[in-house]
Amino acid sequence: MKLKLERPLICFDLESTGLNISEARIVSCCFIKIYPDGSRDTKKRLINPTIKIPLESIEIHGITDEMVKDSLTFKNVSKGLFDLISGCDLLSFNGNNYDVPLLAEEFLRCGINFPEEGTRLIDACSIFKKMHERTLTAALRLYCNEELDWAHNAEADT
Repeated sequence: MKLKLERPLICFDLESTGLNISEARIVSCCFIKIYPDGSRDTKKRLINPTIKIPLESIEIHGITDEMVKDSLTFKNVSKGLFDLISGCDLLSFNGNNYDVPLLAEEFLRCGINFPEEGTRLIDACSIFKKMHERTLTAALRLYCNEELDWAHNAEADT
């Protein structure tokens, strides 16, 4: 299936020092820019967060302080990154809840207003949830490989 894009689409993901958006710092990012003609550019990099990466975060993404110590900071890459995504729509998975706000915080620390007016934020997680049945019957089928007979009967549902 070929996408019909009116303007470039940036698919992206971030790894960070934690989940608190106001305190977390980006340690890794990948941006795939898909142009309306179907061509692509990929930009990925480690980023020095300028703070210690907590063990809980390292256990999730595997990025250590040693790995990022010689990397540029977000402030160093912010202008180039903003230029890359300017004029594009953004696609992520659960990004509207985490990645976009984290990116906005990082840009704000650098004096850059993000996202730009008119940027469409597409969250593949939301699309996934809308495209797949969200019922107890579907959950039982998915997680337990069982069928629910007599749905909406309190005893059966329990």
